[in-house]
Amino acid sequence: IMKICFYPKLAATDIRKNRRLFVPYILTCTGMVMMFYIIMYLALSDGLSCLTGAETLRDIFALGSWVMAIFAGIFLFYTNSFLIRRRKKEFGLYNILGMGKGNIARILFWETLLIAAISIGTGLLAGIAFSKLAELGFVNIMHGEVHYTLYVSPLSIKRSVQVFGVIFVLLFLNAARQVRFSSAVSLLRSENAGEKPPRGNLLLGLAGVLLLGTAYYFAAVIRDPLVALLYFFAAVVMVILGTYLVMIAGSVSFCRILQKNKRYYYRSDHFVSVASMAYRMKRNGAGLASICILATMVLVTMASCACLYFGEESAIEERFPREINLEFRMEDPNDLNDDHIRKLRDGIAAKLRERGAVPENDYCFRCISFAGILTGDTVDVDGSGQQVSDEVAVPKIFNFVPLEDYNAQLGADETLEDGEALIYLNRGSYGSDTISFRQGNSFRIKRQVDDFLANGDSAMNIFSSIVLIVPDLKESVLGLESLADFQGDRVIHMKWIWNLDTGLEPEEQVALFHEMYQIMVDPATKEQLGYSTCTLSSQENERSDFYGMFGALFYIGILLSAVFILAAVLIIYYKQISEGYEDQERFEIMQKVGMTRREIRKSINSQLLTVFFIPLAFAVLHLAFAFPVIQKILLAFNVNNRQLFLATTGITAAVFGVFYAAVYRLTSNAYYYIVSGAREEAR
Repeated sequence: IMKICFYPKLAATDIRKNRRLFVPYILTCTGMVMMFYIIMYLALSDGLSCLTGAETLRDIFALGSWVMAIFAGIFLFYTNSFLIRRRKKEFGLYNILGMGKGNIARILFWETLLIAAISIGTGLLAGIAFSKLAELGFVNIMHGEVHYTLYVSPLSIKRSVQVFGVIFVLLFLNAARQVRFSSAVSLLRSENAGEKPPRGNLLLGLAGVLLLGTAYYFAAVIRDPLVALLYFFAAVVMVILGTYLVMIAGSVSFCRILQKNKRYYYRSDHFVSVASMAYRMKRNGAGLASICILATMVLVTMASCACLYFGEESAIEERFPREINLEFRMEDPNDLNDDHIRKLRDGIAAKLRERGAVPENDYCFRCISFAGILTGDTVDVDGSGQQVSDEVAVPKIFNFVPLEDYNAQLGADETLEDGEALIYLNRGSYGSDTISFRQGNSFRIKRQVDDFLANGDSAMNIFSSIVLIVPDLKESVLGLESLADFQGDRVIHMKWIWNLDTGLEPEEQVALFHEMYQIMVDPATKEQLGYSTCTLSSQENERSDFYGMFGALFYIGILLSAVFILAAVLIIYYKQISEGYEDQERFEIMQKVGMTRREIRKSINSQLLTVFFIPLAFAVLHLAFAFPVIQKILLAFNVNNRQLFLATTGITAAVFGVFYAAVYRLTSNAYYYIVSGAREEAR
């Protein structure tokens, strides 16, 4: 019995004696388990069933749970390496005293088992305790109906145990591997393994700068939202790799530059800190890069998700400009004549009045729309033309609108000659005096107008749209009307758009929408009013879907940001602890030759200002260059409020900066107590 209990007891003793290292690690593991359970619980919760778009919400949370699992695995491996590095000297001593590698592996097994049991057990209890609170918070964000029934999800518990069970098994195997293939001498000297003076690698540093410069260039020049979305993930990979290369290689050179500055280096508050940093920068540059990447993830996630959530009302209004939005498609351009449109409008207005709705604050216009690829000032509609630039061939949506409708609806008094057109772009500007359609007509651009009637399709579409206001609608599309796609369908679409308010209460608007939908899809109505298809949408009917999507993204953003912050805090803490033990002997020597506690504190503050705010500065720099790309990606969610995104970005950066400084100040106290010996003397 004593032999059976020996290893568990020794493992428990090691955890207790090294609680400064193990307690933050166990708390982090617990937090990861709790977050994973909560996300899984939300994905499976019956409370989401009453919300519109419940299946979409479940898919978002299910995806979030896997993102959480992958990040937890990577991060726990990273933080576990701090523990193993600190413990190697202890394992080497065990080995010299006669304990074999197999016996050390048993200690590691029981330590891992104890930590896993504590973390998974406590994490599940905390997850169960806070899951209902998380659900209530999410339903409140979604403006849904709250239910107070507490539910424990067996499947979420099972998945949590499975995922983190696998992670802890892999952590044990990795730790056992390191001990198995290390000699007793190398284990004893592990803490001094990096003591050779490092050299900055110029090639790696230049490669990092090149990667960052390329990513920043893409962010600065990309104009189209779809291209931004395509290049975004490639740019993210380049930024991550570039950050690691620059901080690993550049940080060593940075410390060398400080050492060459004699006025700066040969001061009591700089000498020890800079010398210590220079020796460990090559290894700890990766840690600083990790902090930088995590800080960037927090800033990007919270700024964009907050912008989505607080901009949901403007997104709804942009996607659905009026309470009721109608789009009728015709089979023939001749169906867009004044008499036919008047008959259609009067017929729909009569059906609305029968249901107590009087059209008000309305606008309408005719248009012929199609997709094409714009290269220079030439548009290829059927895709047969050659792309003559190096840019990605991204289609644009072209809309021909008659000048008569433009003047009538905007109260303008524009005139156009034959072959002339006004042009409007919902995103960007047009830089040529002409525009030519390879399969159709060419137009002289009289000028670019700054305003046009709100069009929900253009706001929703990830492709940019161009409106050409032309003198004669039918004449303008000559040559295009016979074009067909690979399925044989006509590429141009004849439409009449009518958007209106009803003056009804929200509940009445939803009821009207459902009634009108049944009428619009009725073949008899189509034949009577003369249209082929009708798209009907309502602000109030779609509002819950927008709340659901934006609310889910915002909530996932909050949870993931909390995890990223937790990871950054733990990395900072372990850096302080590990560096404190590495610098302890140096500061002891300096204290013996007259260095005071006050000078030690000044040296630590010097290190704070010199190094640990570099990751934050880089994170803000990454965010600044990512700003235009993220703004374009937000257009895909109908959020086109630059001021709101700028405000959420600024507030997020400021709050995180204050939090980062507070965390470092608190963790630097642990470093100070270790290197100064203050805690030991206090005892």
